[in-house]
Amino acid sequence: MHASLPRKVVLNGFEVDLEGDLVRRPDGGASLMRPQSFAALRYLISNANRLVSKAELHEAVWRGAAVTDDSLVQCIHAIRQALADHDRSLLQTVSRRGYRLNLPEDRATAPGRSSIAVLPFAMAGEVESSFVDGLAEEVITGLSRLPGLFVIARNSSFAYRGQSIDLRRIASELGVRYLLDGSVRRVGRKLRINAHLIDGGSAVEIWAGRFEGTVEDVFELQDELTERLVGVLEPSLRRAEIDRARRKAPGRLDAYDLYLRAVPLVLTNKAGGTDEALRLLQDALALDPGFLPAHGYAAWLHEQRYFRGGLDPADRAAALAHSDVVLGVNADDPQAMSFGAFVRSMLTGDYDAALAVFDRALAINASSALVYGLSAMAAAHCGRDERAVEHARKALRLSPLDDPLRYHPFCALAVAGLFAGRFEEAAAYARLTIQANPAFSVPYAYLAVAHVKLGEPDAAAIAMRGLLDVDPGFTVEGFAKTDRYPRKFLHRLVAALAEVEVAR
Repeated sequence: MHASLPRKVVLNGFEVDLEGDLVRRPDGGASLMRPQSFAALRYLISNANRLVSKAELHEAVWRGAAVTDDSLVQCIHAIRQALADHDRSLLQTVSRRGYRLNLPEDRATAPGRSSIAVLPFAMAGEVESSFVDGLAEEVITGLSRLPGLFVIARNSSFAYRGQSIDLRRIASELGVRYLLDGSVRRVGRKLRINAHLIDGGSAVEIWAGRFEGTVEDVFELQDELTERLVGVLEPSLRRAEIDRARRKAPGRLDAYDLYLRAVPLVLTNKAGGTDEALRLLQDALALDPGFLPAHGYAAWLHEQRYFRGGLDPADRAAALAHSDVVLGVNADDPQAMSFGAFVRSMLTGDYDAALAVFDRALAINASSALVYGLSAMAAAHCGRDERAVEHARKALRLSPLDDPLRYHPFCALAVAGLFAGRFEEAAAYARLTIQANPAFSVPYAYLAVAHVKLGEPDAAAIAMRGLLDVDPGFTVEGFAKTDRYPRKFLHRLVAALAEVEVAR
């Protein structure tokens, strides 16, 4: 059974048993349906309140087998008969497009979380339709790998090709919050893509971007453009969802909304926001104990508080407990897995296991700047210089300039520079880390160490004062007790910081 569906759904007074594959009438009797008819009903329930095209429903029920349109018509008729939908108000036919199962919003089982449809891209110039459609299909595939995002199938979204229909109507018919549309233009060997992320409720543009490339290998270019586009869309959708949750009345917040309200507090990495973020995440987990994104962020916050708050064993235990959940046997959320892997690497020093988890996460979603950034951080902390630099640069290439987590790859490059003795490089990336997130305390320490190694005591003292402004409780003695670095590297950092204390 579909993971997001309840065992039973009541439609028009009839109980649909999704485990028993039968419909119970109001008098208690059971109505049996042919397997294909029940499969169609199940799919319509899982996609309630959105238009499902005939082609999509064909594929869901018959899996590519050759059947006539009459077979689908018979299934729809059987569903209406079983549910006494004589006026077709429950299961609506949308002329020449498909079908829509209409449920009240509070009972709909369609995804309550973020949802998007990728519309067919417009073509201009010398571009071939096969390339444009292939690009849109690859974007659909890439977006479908993002955790918590429901992506409408190609057959339904492409049904709007060439039609001048209000975007709000399209979003309503497809049952999605967001639409992605765009255009592809080719002149000679130059290719340009313009993409737009639209709020489906208001038709307001949330984000717009331009991507350019040169046609050498068509498939390679298609892969590269897809990776870049999906990489930018992930944080853009996250910001849009956070804004939506902020506008929602407190009494109507579900686990996902509470999680979204915690995210901005988490991303700033400010000590003052940690307690409030953890409270929101705990409230989210009280409503949905298996919600992996909340466990991932909670693990990270407890790890941050452990290192900032005097190495409290309770925070360490909580961080590891949450990381155990996201790294369990059913782990399939690359973002949550990455937070869990990073936390375990920092708290236990098991970097090999952590890097293996990052590899699995990237196999699920190879367009996540967040995963690449955390992987780079873990690799840098254990001296895997080549991997740290490669993954950090990949994260920066995928990450938009206003991504709040852009400081991760900068910080990884600063650590990698210190580890390898590239101190000018380390200082430069430490400054970029501070610029990206001034409230994050540890890059001030890296900057101070780099200046000591470069023989610049005055600059080191300035960096140390910046560190103490952000984290007044910082001491070299406390830093020496952390176990997030290999021992020899930690000794080098501590020795350099001790020199700064003398110099300041």
